[in-house]
Amino acid sequence: MSQSLNIPVNFDQMTQTNVTSWLEGHYDEETKAAIRQLLRDNPQAIIDAFYTRLSFGTGGLRGIMGIGTNRMNPYTVRAATQGLANYIKTQPLPAANEKHAVFIGYDSRHHSKQFAEESAKVLAGNGIQVYLFKELRPTPLVSFGCRYKNCTAAIMVTASHNPPEYNGYKVYWSDGGQILPPHDQKIIAEVNRIVDPTMVARVSNIDHPLIELVGEEVDEAYLKAIQSLQNYPEQNQAKGHLLKVVYTSLHGTGITLVPKLLPAWGFTSLSFVDQQIIADGGFPTVASPNPEERQALALGIEKLKACQGDLLIATDPDADRVGAAVKHQDQIQLLTGNQIACLCLDHICEALTQQKRMPERAAFIKTIVTTELFATIAQAYQKPCFNVLTGFKYIAQKIREWEQDSKGYEFVFGGEESYGYLYGAYTRDKDAISIAALLCEVSLKAKLQGKTLIDVLHDLYRKYGLYHEKLLSIHFEESKAGKEQIAIAMRQLQDSPPYSIGGMRVLTLEDYQRSIKAHLDSGKKEPISLPKSDVLSFTLEDGSKLVVRPSGTEPKIKLYGGVVKKDFHSILEGLSDCEKHVDRLLKAMGERIRESEDRQT
Repeated sequence: MSQSLNIPVNFDQMTQTNVTSWLEGHYDEETKAAIRQLLRDNPQAIIDAFYTRLSFGTGGLRGIMGIGTNRMNPYTVRAATQGLANYIKTQPLPAANEKHAVFIGYDSRHHSKQFAEESAKVLAGNGIQVYLFKELRPTPLVSFGCRYKNCTAAIMVTASHNPPEYNGYKVYWSDGGQILPPHDQKIIAEVNRIVDPTMVARVSNIDHPLIELVGEEVDEAYLKAIQSLQNYPEQNQAKGHLLKVVYTSLHGTGITLVPKLLPAWGFTSLSFVDQQIIADGGFPTVASPNPEERQALALGIEKLKACQGDLLIATDPDADRVGAAVKHQDQIQLLTGNQIACLCLDHICEALTQQKRMPERAAFIKTIVTTELFATIAQAYQKPCFNVLTGFKYIAQKIREWEQDSKGYEFVFGGEESYGYLYGAYTRDKDAISIAALLCEVSLKAKLQGKTLIDVLHDLYRKYGLYHEKLLSIHFEESKAGKEQIAIAMRQLQDSPPYSIGGMRVLTLEDYQRSIKAHLDSGKKEPISLPKSDVLSFTLEDGSKLVVRPSGTEPKIKLYGGVVKKDFHSILEGLSDCEKHVDRLLKAMGERIRESEDRQT
């Protein structure tokens, strides 16, 4: 069979099977011709595109766009949606609903609208009501819309801040949070059963009674809901015009709502990075549409300087993450994700406490790789801070657990170091739209005191100590071999952990895959209560911390370093010492991982 189809005999069995199924199956002729062309011209590309099926993970799909079982394309999207539809039909109807419904949104990436419409056609083909945004919208609006329309589930077509060749497909459940056990594994099982296009039910176009296009109604409901998140509404309305704000949507969806929200909160002195507020999945002005990278903010920084602005706000393509830069002493300084989280947290806690609005059972949430300063601030206001695994779905899970418990905590604010935050519980995913407005409120309060956000941050350091964090990514090939190298490197660290890093003795290793915290000196072990995850966390003798985990969306291992310094003469000197220390630790761990890779090759 392989020979008659001109499939190279050196392809592994899975690649041969997948290629054959596409060449002989119910796929369009244009796709088949493209496969034959690649078989002749670039067999390695065929291997990468067909050696496996694009994995429907616990959050959905994400991958490079193109033909093949391991790529984002209409066939893989339809199969995923059919699997989701099959599972939804086994579930009880939400209260007061006559049929199951799914809310769908999409971002500015290439093919996002097409993938969203294909998903809608499959759901309608399965008798499921669909609410489809008629234009691109941010991820948090899909989470909000799922709850607003009382849906069983929701889909957001996005690859967040990944490079332009990627796209993805995130699935949410009825509470508006991304899918979690038991739903995730059961949906995955249903998706894996769809192995041929003939197994997919689908209507021919989106002009169908079960597909309703939505837009302004959901926008207005969201904007109205988050008005209540203002801590100083009178001050915002009276003085908000004094704050000069520059905004860039990095060619993404934030432009649909941020220009409406900020003036509604009183922040009317608003300028835009004109080249970047045009939705474009090619992201032509940036190497990567990532608001944590200075290069992505370069045009925004130029605009901030030119208009003598106070604050630059940047949202990523699906507007769930937000970055910021501040003019401080005639210099532009970028804020890290950890710093934004702590500035917002302290602002909220101070306002709620002073105004006697802090809920009695208030609680805060951060991920295990987020700065410990976050927990320190919460504790200073005598409120608990809970740690969860990396991934905002775990913050949403905590919110849902507390809501279902009559004696549960009341969620106020949560954040993660990767520039994702949520204030209030109107949505159940990180929300760059509302946080953009909150950042303006924090900045205005500082400006009225003659300060910048950098000054406020330094005030926090004087009060709680210097906390400094840094991320280092170890990159691997986007291939089967690259994935194997990542897995082997993680297992070697797990099985043979270092007893010192950068000259510092390791006290404990938290192995989240094995759910064990090991004290390396004594050999004592204790259980970890969080769900299993491929994460290793090392605590060193001076209180420093290193966390190692593979990226869930890209071929790399992420190293998170965090150090703390309580005694320092000046903030700048102290931060310089912290920077050198965390660099030493990250370099040492990075070298260990690279040594592991070298041994493999």
